[in-house]
Amino acid sequence: MKQDLLTFAGWTPDAMKNLLQLAVEIKQAPASYSNVLAGKSIVALFEKPSLRTRVSFDIGINKLGGHMVYLDVQSGKLAGREDAVDTAANLACWADAIVARVFSHETLETFSKAANVPVINALCDKYHPCQGLADYLTMFERFGKTEGLTMAYVGDGNNVTHSLLIVGALLGCNQVVVTPEGHEASPEIVAQAKAIAEKTGVSIVESTELSAANGADVIYADTWLSMGDETPLEVIKEKFMPYQVNEALMEATGASYVMHCQPAHRDLEITGSLIDSDKSLLMQQAENRMHGQNAILTQLLNA
Repeated sequence: MKQDLLTFAGWTPDAMKNLLQLAVEIKQAPASYSNVLAGKSIVALFEKPSLRTRVSFDIGINKLGGHMVYLDVQSGKLAGREDAVDTAANLACWADAIVARVFSHETLETFSKAANVPVINALCDKYHPCQGLADYLTMFERFGKTEGLTMAYVGDGNNVTHSLLIVGALLGCNQVVVTPEGHEASPEIVAQAKAIAEKTGVSIVESTELSAANGADVIYADTWLSMGDETPLEVIKEKFMPYQVNEALMEATGASYVMHCQPAHRDLEITGSLIDSDKSLLMQQAENRMHGQNAILTQLLNA
């Protein structure tokens, strides 16, 4: 029976830990996994533009011995040509898996029902599970563990926030989410994370005050302006500039490292000097996108 990855919300803590350990093993001994996708083809269907997701999947699949077919929905003029259910069913006739970067989570749910091959969420409006795995792989490498640590997310409550909450709760990492009023994470998804946290002993704190991040091991920033959002920058800055992740915040909280899923807007949500500092884990996160995704592909296609 095929297994999809639309969100980690339905996973157990043990399954999440095993996937993290697989990512560690693949990164440390890539030659041992160089043929796990031999003879397999994966279609990557992208409704939204991408740098890290596209390149990390393409090169990662190649390193596992597989082949990736990239479909750009916009420039390929595929948008609106046929229903999503038919697109997925057709792709499943040829591909061994479908990686989809889409605007709506509903599209992924449609793909999941229509395709008899694994469907992997490469980003949607609600979740970014591949990013979440890469981020906790990065924390694990830096601290030697995820249990008992604290990650503080500062900024707009969004798809990245949601996956950080879910994966962190599964891996025993305490969560703090600091957002401006009106930009909180989805109450429904926070409830999902809290249900997991009750089982793993994780603390989840939501606040509009930066002081809630005091004592965090890692501060996490993300863009204030989501892709496609046409809100004037001056309006965004007025609300979000007090939440900029900068050297003063790092000192006040005592955090050891700063993270950002990128693309980063220097001197808006995070200072350029902090990105370039020895506290920055941004490039390690970017590299780990490939290793985390390779672990997902290895597990789902060799179940």
